[in-house]
Amino acid sequence: MSIEGKAKEAAGYVKEELNEHGKTPEAQKKAQEGRDLRNEGRVEDGKAPKTTPVGSDAE
Repeated sequence: MSIEGKAKEAAGYVKEELNEHGKTPEAQKKAQEGRDLRNEGRVEDGKAPKTTPVGSDAE
C-alpha cells in the first residue's frame, strides 16, 4: 500500500462526505469528484473501487 494511495483515498472520502447531502448540482459534482479521487487511491492500493452511488452509505 502506498502512502499516496492512502492519502488520495482519505482526501476523496472527506470531499465526498462533506458534499454528499448537498442538493445543488455543484455539491453533487464535488461529491462525485471525491468519490473519483477515493477510487483512484483505492485502485493504487490494489483495492476494488466503490461502485455504489455517492451518498448511498453502502460499503
